Amino acid sequence: MKAMSNDRPQGVCASDFASIVGEENAVCLWENIEIGQQKLIQQAIASGNSPSCIVYPRTQQQLAAVIATAHTNNWRILPCGSGSKLSWGGLAKGVNVVVSTERINQLIEHAVGDLTVTVEPGMKFSDLQALLAKSRQFLALDPTAPESATIGGIVATGDTGSLRQRYGSVRDQLLGITFVRADGQIAKAGGRVVKNVAGYDLMKLLTGSYGTLGFISQLTFRVYPLPEASGTVVLTGSAEAVSRAADILRGSALTPVQADLLSTKLVSSLGLGEGLGLIARFQSISESVKEQSNRVLGVGQKLGLNGAIFADGDEANLWQRLQERIHTTPTESVITCKIGVLPTAAVEILTQVELGLIHISSGLGLLQLEDKNQVLKVRDELRSAGSDRTQASSGFLTILEAPVAVKEQIDVWGYTGNALPLMRRIKEQFDSKNILSPGRFVGGI
Repeated sequence: MKAMSNDRPQGVCASDFASIVGEENAVCLWENIEIGQQKLIQQAIASGNSPSCIVYPRTQQQLAAVIATAHTNNWRILPCGSGSKLSWGGLAKGVNVVVSTERINQLIEHAVGDLTVTVEPGMKFSDLQALLAKSRQFLALDPTAPESATIGGIVATGDTGSLRQRYGSVRDQLLGITFVRADGQIAKAGGRVVKNVAGYDLMKLLTGSYGTLGFISQLTFRVYPLPEASGTVVLTGSAEAVSRAADILRGSALTPVQADLLSTKLVSSLGLGEGLGLIARFQSISESVKEQSNRVLGVGQKLGLNGAIFADGDEANLWQRLQERIHTTPTESVITCKIGVLPTAAVEILTQVELGLIHISSGLGLLQLEDKNQVLKVRDELRSAGSDRTQASSGFLTILEAPVAVKEQIDVWGYTGNALPLMRRIKEQFDSKNILSPGRFVGGI
């Protein structure tokens, strides 16, 4: 076990929080935390610092009281849900306590006719989808680790996935949010209906903020009817032909719900063939799915690409394997990065890396890079390309997962824009004592 930080109050964490959460096992001292969970937490914090304990409130009111106590005592908090994305982002500094919303996990309301659902942040994504499926509805997100990810963690990291091709990002689907401020006060924004224009749009501000602005305690989303049919087309072959196929698909009237470009290693590791890949999924009535799938297949044939259509269990298995492969690193030294590029430049980037995936419309994607030198190389290339176009940058590359030593050596976010002073002022307004996820966001916020 690592030594505790010298600037942290000693011996007060457990007793102060136990009086709030009450029940047994709701406060766990660091030395009693299971080793695997300790390692998970240590991936999110700077070296040489371990928190005193982890606290598991069960209600929004308990959460507010826990945060208020930390605020009064100037204790720094690392928020988390199940921990599936705890290793993402920057390293938190001087953490005194971990607060988990894993047990704040109830369904508040499912308005079937209004196509909305309100849940607490600790609910597992997979559990929510199972509940919605009973009414033939679903939440249109495909996050990392869907079986273990919590709804709050998905929003805090802005983790959308390939479904943003059709349904947009997390921000686009969020209708209302309740959160606990750094001082323990409960605040709300938005509502529980689709048409809601009241108040400031704090939903967008809190989404992707990595717990630096507030502690999410309740969320309302729009949901969608489950589609009647689904089918996926995979085209593989030369980079030039795949790039042309992507251009045609982008400019067509076809409406894929997911459409991604795949690197050669990703294609081969999934047993899909050789060369770069284009994968497009259609979901609608059966006739539409068949028609659109065949049109994409026809485009591929004209360009000399190999093509295949996947349906039913084979299709579901393909998308599951794709997500597992892009998020599973073969060694601990591999660095997983989020990238954003001009969609027309996606193929060029994928030819330079072994394993990667980029969405054809948004230009957002994931890359697995070998070491920090490759991270810096790709990042510099993006900046150089932006300079050639007289822009600040043509894209970005941020590190999601990497060894702690790597995150301590290079800037995780690589941000070069001019909004950092504004971000700092927002942080000051929301968390003047800097107790929430200190250091995890852009610029060490």
